[in-house]
Amino acid sequence: MERTLSYTIQKSDEGLRIEQFLRRRGYSLQNLSSLKKMNRSVLVNGIFCYMRDILTEGDVLVIHIQELESSKKIPPIEIPLQIVYEDEDLIVINKAAGMPIHPSLNHYTYSVANGLAYYYQSRKQPFIFRCANRLDRDTSGLTVIAKHMVSANIISQMVKTKEIRREYLAIVKGSVLPSSGTIDAPLARKPGSIIERTVDFENGEHAVTHYRTIKEENGYSLVLLNLETGRTHQIRIHMKHLGFPLIGDYLYNPDMSRISRQALHSWRLSFPHPITGESMVFTAPLPEDMESIMLPPLHL
Repeated sequence: MERTLSYTIQKSDEGLRIEQFLRRRGYSLQNLSSLKKMNRSVLVNGIFCYMRDILTEGDVLVIHIQELESSKKIPPIEIPLQIVYEDEDLIVINKAAGMPIHPSLNHYTYSVANGLAYYYQSRKQPFIFRCANRLDRDTSGLTVIAKHMVSANIISQMVKTKEIRREYLAIVKGSVLPSSGTIDAPLARKPGSIIERTVDFENGEHAVTHYRTIKEENGYSLVLLNLETGRTHQIRIHMKHLGFPLIGDYLYNPDMSRISRQALHSWRLSFPHPITGESMVFTAPLPEDMESIMLPPLHL
Protein backbone atom coordinates (compact mmCIF):
# COMPACT_ATOMS: atom_id res chain seq x y z
CA MET A 1 0.00 0.00 0.00
CA GLU A 2 1.36 3.42 -0.94
CA ARG A 3 0.37 6.63 0.81
CA THR A 4 1.70 10.17 0.46
CA LEU A 5 1.31 12.51 3.43
CA SER A 6 2.06 16.24 3.22
CA TYR A 7 2.71 18.67 6.07
CA THR A 8 3.21 22.44 5.90
CA ILE A 9 5.55 23.47 8.69
CA GLN A 10 4.17 26.08 11.07
CA LYS A 11 6.10 28.58 13.19
CA SER A 12 5.62 26.41 16.28
CA ASP A 13 7.48 23.53 14.57
CA GLU A 14 10.36 25.57 13.19
CA GLY A 15 13.77 24.26 14.29
CA LEU A 16 12.62 20.69 14.82
CA ARG A 17 14.42 17.83 13.18
CA ILE A 18 12.23 15.90 10.76
CA GLU A 19 12.28 12.90 13.08
CA GLN A 20 11.13 15.06 16.00
CA PHE A 21 8.28 16.53 13.94
CA LEU A 22 7.09 13.08 12.85
CA ARG A 23 7.31 11.63 16.33
CA ARG A 24 5.03 14.43 17.56
CA ARG A 25 2.50 13.34 14.94
CA GLY A 26 2.36 9.74 16.11
CA TYR A 27 5.05 8.06 14.01
CA SER A 28 6.83 5.31 15.94
CA LEU A 29 10.57 4.70 15.97
CA GLN A 30 9.85 1.61 13.86
CA ASN A 31 7.94 3.78 11.38
CA LEU A 32 10.95 6.11 11.06
CA SER A 33 13.32 3.18 10.65
CA SER A 34 11.13 1.72 7.90
CA LEU A 35 10.89 5.06 6.09
CA LYS A 36 14.69 5.28 5.97
CA LYS A 37 14.74 2.07 3.93
CA MET A 38 12.20 3.33 1.38
CA ASN A 39 13.22 5.13 -1.80
CA ARG A 40 12.85 8.94 -1.61
CA SER A 41 10.42 8.61 1.25
CA VAL A 42 11.23 11.97 2.91
CA LEU A 43 11.15 15.17 0.85
CA VAL A 44 11.26 18.82 1.92
CA ASN A 45 10.21 21.27 -0.77
CA GLY A 46 10.71 18.47 -3.29
CA ILE A 47 14.29 17.69 -2.20
CA PHE A 48 15.30 14.40 -0.53
CA CYS A 49 16.24 14.93 3.12
CA TYR A 50 17.47 12.95 6.11
CA MET A 51 15.58 12.50 9.36
CA ARG A 52 18.11 14.68 11.18
CA ASP A 53 17.58 17.68 8.86
CA ILE A 54 16.04 20.82 10.38
CA LEU A 55 12.63 22.18 9.38
CA THR A 56 11.81 25.84 8.72
CA GLU A 57 8.46 27.61 8.81
CA GLY A 58 6.75 27.31 5.43
CA ASP A 59 8.58 24.12 4.43
CA VAL A 60 6.45 21.44 2.81
CA LEU A 61 7.38 18.03 4.19
CA VAL A 62 6.21 15.08 2.12
CA ILE A 63 6.30 11.52 3.45
CA HIS A 64 5.92 8.73 0.89
CA ILE A 65 5.01 5.42 2.54
CA GLN A 66 5.78 2.49 0.26
CA GLU A 67 4.70 -0.93 1.50
CA LEU A 68 5.10 -3.07 -1.60
CA GLU A 69 4.60 -6.55 -0.14
CA SER A 70 1.45 -8.21 1.22
CA SER A 71 0.95 -10.35 4.32
CA LYS A 72 2.56 -13.66 3.30
CA LYS A 73 0.59 -16.03 5.54
CA ILE A 74 -2.87 -14.79 4.57
CA PRO A 75 -4.16 -16.46 1.39
CA PRO A 76 -6.47 -14.18 -0.64
CA ILE A 77 -9.97 -15.69 -0.71
CA GLU A 78 -13.06 -14.15 -2.29
CA ILE A 79 -15.31 -13.62 0.73
CA PRO A 80 -18.19 -11.10 0.82
CA LEU A 81 -17.36 -8.29 3.24
CA GLN A 82 -19.60 -5.43 4.30
CA ILE A 83 -17.40 -2.34 4.00
CA VAL A 84 -18.85 0.52 6.03
CA TYR A 85 -16.12 3.06 5.25
CA GLU A 86 -12.78 3.26 3.46
CA ASP A 87 -10.19 5.94 2.77
CA GLU A 88 -6.42 5.98 2.18
CA ASP A 89 -5.63 5.32 5.85
CA LEU A 90 -8.21 2.90 7.23
CA ILE A 91 -11.13 0.63 6.44
CA VAL A 92 -14.13 -0.18 8.67
CA ILE A 93 -15.85 -3.56 8.29
CA ASN A 94 -19.18 -4.76 9.66
CA LYS A 95 -18.09 -8.32 10.43
CA ALA A 96 -20.56 -11.19 10.17
CA ALA A 97 -21.01 -13.57 13.11
CA GLY A 98 -19.05 -16.79 12.65
CA MET A 99 -16.20 -15.12 10.79
CA PRO A 100 -12.82 -14.90 12.56
CA ILE A 101 -10.69 -11.78 12.23
CA HIS A 102 -7.46 -13.71 11.48
CA PRO A 103 -6.84 -17.06 9.78
CA SER A 104 -6.37 -19.89 12.24
CA LEU A 105 -5.73 -23.62 12.16
CA ASN A 106 -9.41 -24.41 11.64
CA HIS A 107 -10.27 -21.29 9.63
CA TYR A 108 -7.18 -20.80 7.48
CA THR A 109 -9.12 -19.63 4.43
CA TYR A 110 -12.14 -17.98 6.06
CA SER A 111 -11.54 -14.74 7.92
CA VAL A 112 -11.78 -10.98 7.51
CA ALA A 113 -8.06 -10.98 6.71
CA ASN A 114 -8.54 -13.48 3.84
CA GLY A 115 -11.37 -11.42 2.41
CA LEU A 116 -9.41 -8.17 2.56
CA ALA A 117 -6.33 -9.84 1.03
CA TYR A 118 -8.49 -10.78 -1.98
CA TYR A 119 -10.17 -7.36 -2.06
CA TYR A 120 -6.85 -5.55 -2.42
CA GLN A 121 -5.24 -8.17 -4.64
CA SER A 122 -8.12 -7.72 -7.11
CA ARG A 123 -7.25 -4.01 -7.15
CA LYS A 124 -3.56 -4.83 -7.61
CA GLN A 125 -2.68 -3.20 -4.30
CA PRO A 126 -0.30 -4.78 -1.76
CA PHE A 127 -1.84 -5.04 1.70
CA ILE A 128 -0.54 -5.88 5.16
CA PHE A 129 -3.34 -6.83 7.55
CA ARG A 130 -3.39 -4.75 10.75
CA CYS A 131 -6.61 -4.94 12.78
CA ALA A 132 -7.10 -2.45 15.61
CA ASN A 133 -10.05 -3.87 17.56
CA ARG A 134 -10.27 -7.63 17.35
CA LEU A 135 -13.64 -9.31 17.77
CA ASP A 136 -14.34 -12.89 18.79
CA ARG A 137 -15.31 -15.15 15.90
CA ASP A 138 -19.00 -15.25 16.87
CA THR A 139 -19.27 -11.56 17.78
CA SER A 140 -20.69 -9.50 14.93
CA GLY A 141 -20.20 -5.84 14.14
CA LEU A 142 -17.69 -3.09 13.55
CA THR A 143 -13.95 -3.48 13.38
CA VAL A 144 -11.33 -1.06 12.05
CA ILE A 145 -8.26 -2.05 10.04
CA ALA A 146 -5.31 0.25 9.33
CA LYS A 147 -4.11 0.43 5.73
CA HIS A 148 -0.49 1.40 6.31
CA MET A 149 2.16 1.38 9.03
CA VAL A 150 1.67 4.96 10.25
CA SER A 151 -2.11 4.81 10.63
CA ALA A 152 -1.66 1.40 12.30
CA ASN A 153 0.69 2.83 14.91
CA ILE A 154 -1.47 5.87 15.62
CA ILE A 155 -4.64 3.77 15.95
CA SER A 156 -2.78 1.35 18.22
CA GLN A 157 -1.80 4.26 20.46
CA MET A 158 -5.41 5.50 20.47
CA VAL A 159 -6.52 2.09 21.74
CA LYS A 160 -4.04 2.41 24.62
CA THR A 161 -5.10 5.98 25.44
CA LYS A 162 -8.80 5.04 25.19
CA GLU A 163 -9.47 7.48 22.36
CA ILE A 164 -11.32 4.71 20.51
CA ARG A 165 -14.76 4.38 22.04
CA ARG A 166 -16.38 0.97 21.57
CA GLU A 167 -20.05 0.30 22.26
CA TYR A 168 -21.66 -3.14 22.12
CA LEU A 169 -25.18 -4.55 22.22
CA ALA A 170 -25.84 -7.84 24.01
CA ILE A 171 -28.94 -9.92 24.76
CA VAL A 172 -29.51 -11.72 28.04
CA LYS A 173 -32.53 -13.60 29.37
CA GLY A 174 -34.76 -11.86 31.92
CA SER A 175 -34.52 -8.38 33.47
CA VAL A 176 -31.08 -7.10 34.37
CA LEU A 177 -30.83 -5.78 37.94
CA PRO A 178 -29.66 -3.18 38.54
CA SER A 179 -30.68 -1.94 35.09
CA SER A 180 -27.46 0.08 34.72
CA GLY A 181 -24.09 0.26 36.38
CA THR A 182 -20.37 -0.46 36.19
CA ILE A 183 -18.69 -3.84 36.49
CA ASP A 184 -15.16 -3.52 37.84
CA ALA A 185 -13.80 -7.06 38.08
CA PRO A 186 -10.29 -8.21 37.05
CA LEU A 187 -10.03 -11.07 34.57
CA ALA A 188 -7.58 -13.95 34.26
CA ARG A 189 -7.24 -17.21 32.38
CA LYS A 190 -9.35 -19.96 33.93
CA PRO A 191 -7.13 -22.62 35.54
CA GLY A 192 -6.85 -25.66 33.32
CA SER A 193 -8.14 -23.91 30.19
CA ILE A 194 -6.31 -22.15 27.35
CA ILE A 195 -9.49 -20.45 26.13
CA GLU A 196 -11.80 -19.60 29.02
CA ARG A 197 -11.41 -16.58 31.29
CA THR A 198 -12.78 -15.93 34.73
CA VAL A 199 -13.04 -13.16 37.33
CA ASP A 200 -9.95 -13.31 39.55
CA PHE A 201 -9.56 -10.58 42.17
CA GLU A 202 -6.10 -11.80 43.20
CA ASN A 203 -4.31 -12.38 39.90
CA GLY A 204 -6.55 -10.88 37.23
CA GLU A 205 -5.93 -7.90 34.95
CA HIS A 206 -7.90 -4.68 35.47
CA ALA A 207 -11.20 -4.76 33.54
CA VAL A 208 -14.10 -2.28 33.59
CA THR A 209 -17.40 -2.43 31.71
CA HIS A 210 -20.28 0.08 31.86
CA TYR A 211 -23.73 -1.21 30.98
CA ARG A 212 -27.32 0.01 30.58
CA THR A 213 -30.50 -1.89 29.73
CA ILE A 214 -32.15 -0.16 26.77
CA LYS A 215 -35.02 -2.53 25.99
CA GLU A 216 -36.90 -5.53 27.37
CA GLU A 217 -38.97 -7.69 25.06
CA ASN A 218 -40.19 -11.30 24.94
CA GLY A 219 -38.53 -12.10 28.28
CA TYR A 220 -35.11 -10.85 27.17
CA SER A 221 -33.08 -7.71 27.83
CA LEU A 222 -31.03 -5.78 25.30
CA VAL A 223 -28.03 -4.23 27.04
CA LEU A 224 -25.76 -1.43 25.80
CA LEU A 225 -22.14 -1.82 26.98
CA ASN A 226 -19.18 0.54 26.92
CA LEU A 227 -15.67 -0.77 27.48
CA GLU A 228 -12.94 0.99 29.42
CA THR A 229 -10.58 -1.95 28.89
CA GLY A 230 -10.44 -4.61 26.20
CA ARG A 231 -9.72 -7.91 27.89
CA THR A 232 -10.41 -11.24 26.20
CA HIS A 233 -14.09 -12.22 26.62
CA GLN A 234 -14.58 -9.17 28.87
CA ILE A 235 -18.27 -8.52 28.20
CA ARG A 236 -19.13 -12.21 28.26
CA ILE A 237 -17.43 -12.78 31.63
CA HIS A 238 -18.59 -9.52 33.23
CA MET A 239 -22.25 -10.09 32.38
CA LYS A 240 -22.00 -13.64 33.70
CA HIS A 241 -20.39 -12.27 36.88
CA LEU A 242 -23.35 -9.89 37.24
CA GLY A 243 -25.67 -12.89 36.99
CA PHE A 244 -26.95 -12.29 33.46
CA PRO A 245 -24.78 -14.17 30.95
CA LEU A 246 -25.27 -13.64 27.24
CA ILE A 247 -27.56 -16.16 25.56
CA GLY A 248 -26.03 -18.44 22.95
CA ASP A 249 -22.58 -18.32 24.55
CA TYR A 250 -21.16 -21.83 24.08
CA LEU A 251 -18.39 -21.23 26.63
CA TYR A 252 -20.16 -19.44 29.44
CA ASN A 253 -23.92 -20.00 28.94
CA PRO A 254 -24.79 -22.56 26.24
CA ASP A 255 -28.44 -21.51 25.98
CA MET A 256 -28.97 -21.99 22.22
CA SER A 257 -32.78 -21.96 22.31
CA ARG A 258 -33.02 -18.63 20.45
CA ILE A 259 -29.60 -18.05 18.89
CA SER A 260 -26.65 -20.25 17.92
CA ARG A 261 -23.85 -17.85 18.88
CA GLN A 262 -23.20 -15.41 21.71
CA ALA A 263 -25.68 -12.55 21.31
CA LEU A 264 -23.05 -9.81 21.11
CA HIS A 265 -22.70 -7.10 18.47
CA SER A 266 -20.11 -4.34 18.08
CA TRP A 267 -22.64 -1.58 17.42
CA ARG A 268 -20.75 1.70 17.48
CA LEU A 269 -17.15 2.87 16.99
CA SER A 270 -15.99 6.45 17.42
CA PHE A 271 -12.48 7.86 17.27
CA PRO A 272 -10.44 10.74 15.81
CA HIS A 273 -9.10 10.00 12.34
CA PRO A 274 -5.45 8.89 12.74
CA ILE A 275 -4.16 11.32 10.10
CA THR A 276 -6.61 14.22 9.86
CA GLY A 277 -7.89 14.24 13.45
CA GLU A 278 -11.47 14.45 12.17
CA SER A 279 -14.12 12.94 14.45
CA MET A 280 -15.28 9.59 13.01
CA VAL A 281 -18.45 7.79 14.13
CA PHE A 282 -19.74 4.50 12.69
CA THR A 283 -22.75 2.36 13.57
CA ALA A 284 -23.94 -1.06 12.41
CA PRO A 285 -27.58 -2.12 12.84
CA LEU A 286 -28.46 -5.08 15.03
CA PRO A 287 -28.09 -8.25 12.92
CA GLU A 288 -31.17 -10.26 12.04
CA ASP A 289 -30.53 -13.14 14.47
CA MET A 290 -30.42 -10.72 17.40
CA GLU A 291 -33.16 -8.38 16.24
CA SER A 292 -35.63 -11.28 15.83
CA ILE A 293 -35.33 -11.95 19.56
CA MET A 294 -36.13 -8.33 20.41
CA LEU A 295 -39.13 -7.89 18.08
CA PRO A 296 -40.75 -5.46 17.43
CA PRO A 297 -37.82 -3.85 15.55
CA LEU A 298 -35.35 -1.81 17.56
CA HIS A 299 -34.61 1.78 16.62
CA LEU A 300 -31.48 3.20 18.25
